[in-house]
Amino acid sequence: MNAIVTVVGQDKVGIIAAICILLSEYNVNILDISQTILHGAFTMVMAVDVSKSTASIGELSEALSQLGKKMELSIRIQREEIFDAMHNI
Repeated sequence: MNAIVTVVGQDKVGIIAAICILLSEYNVNILDISQTILHGAFTMVMAVDVSKSTASIGELSEALSQLGKKMELSIRIQREEIFDAMHNI
């Protein structure tokens, strides 16, 4: 099963590294990454494969949320089909 991770916040050193380390700890494979910085605002979207994850989507969501609080970022994960349904017109 694939999921989408979104990250938004002020740019700072180590955002991508911290998120990648956390995901690797749960055996989540990163399939694709798109990130940009616009006037100091960092945004990133990651496609990930959670089929071999050692945690549920709920547990991943909580871990990413806690990391986000620590780094003063908004970090969310959603199953890909839910993300797609929310962003289709």
